[in-house]
Amino acid sequence: MSRIQLEGATKRFGGVAAVDEVSLDIGDGEFLVLLGPSGCGKSTLLRAIAGLAPLTAGRITLDGKDITHTPPRDRDLAMVFQSYALYPHLSVARNIGFPLRARGRSKAQARDKVDEVAKVLDLADFLERKPRELSGGQRQRVALGRALVRDPGAFLMDEPLSNLDAKLRTATRSELTELHRRLGTTFVYVTHDQVEAMTMATRIAVLNKGKLEQVGTPAQVYDEPASTFVASFLGAPAMNLLPATLVSRGGSLFAVASELEVPLGITAELPETEVTLGIRPEHLRLGGERRDLRGIVRLLENLGSEEVAHCSVGDTRVCVRGPRPLGLAAGDDVSLSTDPAHVHLFHRDSGRRLLWAPSLSPAPTKEFQV
Repeated sequence: MSRIQLEGATKRFGGVAAVDEVSLDIGDGEFLVLLGPSGCGKSTLLRAIAGLAPLTAGRITLDGKDITHTPPRDRDLAMVFQSYALYPHLSVARNIGFPLRARGRSKAQARDKVDEVAKVLDLADFLERKPRELSGGQRQRVALGRALVRDPGAFLMDEPLSNLDAKLRTATRSELTELHRRLGTTFVYVTHDQVEAMTMATRIAVLNKGKLEQVGTPAQVYDEPASTFVASFLGAPAMNLLPATLVSRGGSLFAVASELEVPLGITAELPETEVTLGIRPEHLRLGGERRDLRGIVRLLENLGSEEVAHCSVGDTRVCVRGPRPLGLAAGDDVSLSTDPAHVHLFHRDSGRRLLWAPSLSPAPTKEFQV
């Protein structure tokens, strides 16, 4: 069992809150990714779980046991660092087995465990080599092996793939996902790379300026972003966000602005409300019977199998993504339409997602709720 719970976790450096009252429940066997931009507090939070950055306030429990003030060596957690931190003068076998010797295991016990871990990580043929004789991906597996021999309750990984080239990152990503599936152990993984998060995680925790913005499955955080920050952070290109006004026309709601009139598929009468409208680039269609958005093509990007058109809609830049070729050129006038099911609405000031829900009052009306 390796359930990790954070209750109001806060870490301050002087007057700055690097982690600000984060509460999170990481289930046993889960692959949780802490995702966010540089400086959002994700590595600090991981180090706090490991005991390397003691909390200023809050509480951490492991399987119900309070470990907030427990020394790192007694937490039954294994940390894998971005820099690998291998001993250059030791062989792969001795690097992997180092934690066992430090804990007083016999040579025979250490050798058997190292051989077992080496087979799991496909390192059996490299045990006598030194780190300098290995590729980046092999070194990363050695660092994982050194953590694995301890049989920890959970693995904590701080951007372990950031030093690898793109091709090797993709391969190692698959290896880590398969390793997690085989071991069934809890993984807590830090990255700023949304592709890593979307492809590896069972759940993603998105952080922004030390605060927890949203926790959910990859599909949930992508399809139902809880804020404009999450919407703009996930996706390549990011979700298009446009200032708009909700208006009622003939009993139906529309989001309108300069060169924009998007039907929401909602029957209601509401006072005009300022909102932020969100539409992902892949959910915009060229042409169609309706002309929800009208703009001018400014730039085209060739992504191989797909193309991205950067357009000006009023004063806002809007991206359209679709199969190549889109049949557009810079300077073209363009009309775009979308499905109301793919339209997102956010509170103009707070940036939080707006939900259409029945009113709590007795009157038979509906309202938007944050």
